[in-house]
Amino acid sequence: MNNNTPFTKSISLNNLGIENAKIHYQLSASELQAKTIELGQGVESATGALAINTGAFTGRSPLDRFIVKDSITENEVWWGNINIPFEPTAFDALYNKVTNYLSDKEIYVRDSYVCADPNYRLNVRVVTETPWANLFAYNMFLRPEEDELEDFTAEWTVICVPSFMADPAVDGTRQANFAILNFTKKVALIGGTGYTGEMKKGIFSALNFILPVDKNTLPMHCSANVGDDGDTAIFFGLSGTGKTTLSADPKRKLIGDDEHGWTNENTVFNFEGGCYAKVVNLSEENEPDIYRAIKKGAILENVIFKEGTREVDFEDVSITPNTRVSYPIFHIDNIQPGSIGKNPKNIFFLTADSFGILPPISRLTPGQAAYHFISGYTAKVAGTEAGVTEPQPNFSACFGAPFMPLHPTRYAEMLSKKIQDADVKVWLINTGWTGGAYGTGSRMKLKYTRAMITAALNGQLNDVEYKDHAVFGIAIPQSCPEVPSEILNPRNTWEDKNLYDEKAIELGKKFKANFSKFEEFANAEILAGAPKA
Repeated sequence: MNNNTPFTKSISLNNLGIENAKIHYQLSASELQAKTIELGQGVESATGALAINTGAFTGRSPLDRFIVKDSITENEVWWGNINIPFEPTAFDALYNKVTNYLSDKEIYVRDSYVCADPNYRLNVRVVTETPWANLFAYNMFLRPEEDELEDFTAEWTVICVPSFMADPAVDGTRQANFAILNFTKKVALIGGTGYTGEMKKGIFSALNFILPVDKNTLPMHCSANVGDDGDTAIFFGLSGTGKTTLSADPKRKLIGDDEHGWTNENTVFNFEGGCYAKVVNLSEENEPDIYRAIKKGAILENVIFKEGTREVDFEDVSITPNTRVSYPIFHIDNIQPGSIGKNPKNIFFLTADSFGILPPISRLTPGQAAYHFISGYTAKVAGTEAGVTEPQPNFSACFGAPFMPLHPTRYAEMLSKKIQDADVKVWLINTGWTGGAYGTGSRMKLKYTRAMITAALNGQLNDVEYKDHAVFGIAIPQSCPEVPSEILNPRNTWEDKNLYDEKAIELGKKFKANFSKFEEFANAEILAGAPKA
């Protein structure tokens, strides 16, 4: 349902324990936007997009994310400070409090689904306290056609109640906000936070458990696009590495920008029906697709308007640097029909190495690919956080550790097998610094990064000469069309070659120190992908 036609159907939430509520079911995007403005919960920007404020939380709260530990999860989940256990009885008690809280209130309900491939479709009912949160669900999850709603049966339920505050002493939470997954009850329960990303990432985390365990399908925190020849490219990368920018290629169709599954049939499908992009420092010149998608139906979060106008000041981070926009994928012109691609041929791991050590492009063996996938490396630059005065390594397993319920090596071994079975080439792309670390060197030019990726996609790097990096062992091409050859080997760009060697060894040691917690679970091929430091 990509239009704004109202849909009328009477539903009951008694099965969820929510009684006598005034239910707004399956409202259109325009109705939800109008309702938000009517309630004084948002305003319309100059482009027609809805602008809202998510309150005290402008991002996820990882320490308040829990998974119910029961017979389904006890021996499967990788428990720790990422996947924090929650008692089943405590969940039941808190769930009953939340549903009682919603009874007799005005609430918004949307039936949707995730996974664009019909063979993996998962129906999701979203119950929200606010109309703008329901609009977020319209944008981000896939939209059933009207005839599909007649007999719709939800397999999972998302309940999002920002104004409900838990009592940690009684409810077993860390503080008043919480996001809890229950795989037995098939519920994502969210309270005390208005940050909409908790809904999206809750279902993503659920799929990251369900697909490998039940469907033998690899879930991925990545973007993906497809070329005219039907070849799919996959882009992994943490925030700030260029994942959205580099996958938005005018010569290739976008499958999706954040979450995908890779099946045994060698297809890649989008989990979602929309995009959730950062808008800090957004410009039409640098990000034309995102910029033009910010129109009626899109939701801007925590942005500031230019004084006296409804025009967004994308450089203003006075609320948060995590300003965002959500919009349905049909706001983008160049998209892949059905959000499914076939024949993955190239995978790109994106890193913004502010140490200036890693090559701008290098080719990885399957073992190295698994090692770097588990490592999930990028680097923070000085000034990005209080107390950060020099580059700091940032490792996030599988390029999305906060959303991965299973041990990272489970995903890595699946990826490694698929790479070998499908004969996929894997590339490490450094969008960070060259000629020295941050403060001395300079950021790699975007035009060179695009040229290297294009050359890899077109097969122009298949037959060139390669040399292995002395510390990381990764294969560096010695030439690339439209790229100066002297920048391909990072050591050549440093004035002090001995200092480069010293810093390369230091970074290799940081990789190995981070990987030490995974070593006992990794096979010999993955361990062979480690740096030589």
